[in-house]
Amino acid sequence: MASTVQSAMVSEQMAFLPTFAQPSVNPFKSIYEENRHRVYAIAFWMTDSELQAEQLLETTFVSAFAKSDCPTEEDIDNELIAQLREDHNIGTLTLKCADATVVLNIRSNTKRVHLELAVVQLPATEKLMFLMHDVEGYDHVRIARTLGVTEQDSKQGLHQSRLRIRELVGKMAW
Repeated sequence: MASTVQSAMVSEQMAFLPTFAQPSVNPFKSIYEENRHRVYAIAFWMTDSELQAEQLLETTFVSAFAKSDCPTEEDIDNELIAQLREDHNIGTLTLKCADATVVLNIRSNTKRVHLELAVVQLPATEKLMFLMHDVEGYDHVRIARTLGVTEQDSKQGLHQSRLRIRELVGKMAW
């Protein structure tokens, strides 16, 4: 049977081990925790599937950490866009929304599900612009850099996506 001194030494050594191993895990974990909700949300809206969003989340972070030990938010976003292009065939991001009609009156009984269905129906570029700006709070400069479009295209795409969403929600609410 171990003596009190030996038990104290073992517990002291065990207490030391987690602090020794901790620093190598913490940066990865904190970067993942700070970005996972945003990446998952965008992945979910772009794929309209929880399973595909989970897979996209995983491949995005694996790829981002493979390229850098400490990826920034933009690095992670760029990996997400690259994964969407590669695995989900969004291809070249170009504005595709035709001019939407301006809908002034939307009934007050509009439900959240109408908005969700409208967002899913947007073309990929406009959907990304809407999600990045109105949902995640990105500015147009960051959206333009991430998607490889001009800042003016980002503003135009966001405007068209808002109009299209309003139009689609207006049709559903009746």
